Amino acid sequence: MDPVEKELESRRKSIARELELLFKANMKITDWDVPEADDRKAAELLLNIMREELEQIGRDVAAGKYDHY
Repeated sequence: MDPVEKELESRRKSIARELELLFKANMKITDWDVPEADDRKAAELLLNIMREELEQIGRDVAAGKYDHY
């Protein structure tokens, strides 16, 4: 395992927690803004947004945007 892989693997749980916190924070905001919201639908829509944005980041990585970050 190279140093970058080691570093990121050591932070895997932290990264997962941060993603979950981002998701939960946005679910709470949706509940505050739309109290009658269907939580399952909101969760699915939020997941779709997060996936789309991760895919965009993936395209940016492939295009070299972060080669010299």
